[in-house]
Amino acid sequence: MIDLSIVIVNWNTKELLEDCLNSIFKQTKGVKFEVILVDNGSTDGSVEMVKKKFGEAILIENKKNLGFAKANNLGIKKAKGQFILLLNSDTKLVGNALTKLIDFANTKSNLGIAGPQLLKQDGTIQPSTAPFYTLPITTISLFKGDKFLRRSPKKTCQVDWVEGSCFLMSRAVLDKIGLLDEKFFMYIEEMEFCYRAKKAGFSTWFYPQAQVYHLTRGSLPENKQRVIWWIYEGLIYFYQKHFAGWQLTVLKFLLRAKAALAWLIGFLTANDYLKQTYGKAFKLA
Repeated sequence: MIDLSIVIVNWNTKELLEDCLNSIFKQTKGVKFEVILVDNGSTDGSVEMVKKKFGEAILIENKKNLGFAKANNLGIKKAKGQFILLLNSDTKLVGNALTKLIDFANTKSNLGIAGPQLLKQDGTIQPSTAPFYTLPITTISLFKGDKFLRRSPKKTCQVDWVEGSCFLMSRAVLDKIGLLDEKFFMYIEEMEFCYRAKKAGFSTWFYPQAQVYHLTRGSLPENKQRVIWWIYEGLIYFYQKHFAGWQLTVLKFLLRAKAALAWLIGFLTANDYLKQTYGKAFKLA
């Protein structure tokens, strides 16, 4: 029986991916695991590298970039493990982190999701948990920034959601609530999954005794505008799916207000990036 299925989605991160895979095979002891690599149409030689150096990995080759949720779901469907871990290609494992995370997860009967403590490249802590994006929380995020919301607790505790860069799911929660929602191309999908899990009676845990380096230098597009647009689209869909109509109306007002403010700052400072990015964001809302 396989204890853990590690699903990695890759898009043009060859060098990071190689380091990540090396760390998995060197730093995962005491559990039986499999690695499932889902490549989203990379053109940098990633697939060839995996075939040459990591033949034991299960490889799924997509012809184009299907996004985070859809690509991960392809890997999850292939997974045979009792637990499934979604792992970014820009992570590096240390200290037998995944075994520690699995051992912890096995002590919690209603655990649906668990996340480790994430570390930046210099070894400092990267905040990786946050509350659900209700209207008050969304307001803070839009106008004050996520730095006021994201945190890394000092002790093991239940949280609303953990970042998707290292995201452990139990087989039980997947059987109960299903896969990631593929209407999210990228961003918001891990929060929405944890939200569904909580509604179904499962808990999400943060376990700082397991540590994973997250280099945050992965396959984000050079044009950061898309990130803003994906977040806008993801938040709107999250509210359409889970909240009352009046809350969606308020959300759209907040999104438009943020976009209008950012566009105005761009206009006054002759910043074309702000004008173009938030001009479209305003239309999306």
